[in-house]
Amino acid sequence: MDLSTWLAFFVASWAISISPGAGAVAAMTSGLNHGFARGYFMTLGLVVGIVTQVLVVGLGLGALIAASSLAFAVIKWMGVAYLLWLGLKQWRAPATPLAGYSHEAAPASRRALLLRGWMVNAVNPKGTVFLLAVVPQFLDLAQPLAPQYLVIGTTLAFTDLVVMAAYTVLAARILRLLKTPAQIRVLNRVFGSLFVALAALLATFKRA
Repeated sequence: MDLSTWLAFFVASWAISISPGAGAVAAMTSGLNHGFARGYFMTLGLVVGIVTQVLVVGLGLGALIAASSLAFAVIKWMGVAYLLWLGLKQWRAPATPLAGYSHEAAPASRRALLLRGWMVNAVNPKGTVFLLAVVPQFLDLAQPLAPQYLVIGTTLAFTDLVVMAAYTVLAARILRLLKTPAQIRVLNRVFGSLFVALAALLATFKRA
């Protein structure tokens, strides 16, 4: 991949990362619930999920998933179910002010947040199909593909680390302004509803 091609992909990757989606909602929800320091582990999981998607596409499995109705449907509905579960969990989250958060009986572990973030991006056939449509535009088929996929995966990981950090800290800052359980309950339900809406959108997604 030459420099001009990489610069074009670098610009595109910022647009991909910034665009609202399940990852952005997950990052903001994590910042809302856990603050930045712990919540950022969700972002690390999201990035691992993106790298997983790039590996899937790079190994040719993405094309198989996109071509197989059964494989596509299984992964799609797994993604829908997972987003619905996240939405319900957030909707029912306790309305605990940040000042009292450290006293919560069982805060989510860093490993759990990492796994949740990975699931959001890894179990998402829309992401696979998107990468199948976008990535080939930046590949030089006359050159070895493995180094190019490495560059693409690294670039996407970098932009997502930066953008999702911004989403996480934004939600964490908002949380610090919330003083009453009623305010936090409203915000929890807003994010829960966003997850449900994303699940509904994924349910309508079809292969091109």
